[in-house]
Amino acid sequence: MNRTERRARKAALEHAIEQQRIDLLVAARRWQTAGQVIDNGWQAVVRFKTPLLMVGGVLLYRGLRRPGGAIRLARRLTTGALVAKKARDLLR
Repeated sequence: MNRTERRARKAALEHAIEQQRIDLLVAARRWQTAGQVIDNGWQAVVRFKTPLLMVGGVLLYRGLRRPGGAIRLARRLTTGALVAKKARDLLR
C-alpha cells in the first residue's frame, strides 16, 4: 500500500468516524427528547413526594380501620375507569 492509498484510506476512515459521531449525537438527542415527558412526570412526583406520602399514610390508616369503605371506593374507581375507557373507545 503506497502513501497516497494510505492517505485516501485514512480520509475515508476519518469521514466514517465523523459520520458515526454525528449519528450518535442525533440518536442521543432523540432519546433525550423521547424521555423528556417521563422525566417531567418523575420531577412532578418528586416535587410532591412528601404530601403524597402523607396522604397515602392517612388513606392507608383509614382503609385499615374501615376496610368496607376502601373496598367500596375501589369498586367505584374501577367502575369509573372502565366507563371512561369505554367512552374513549366509543369516541374514537
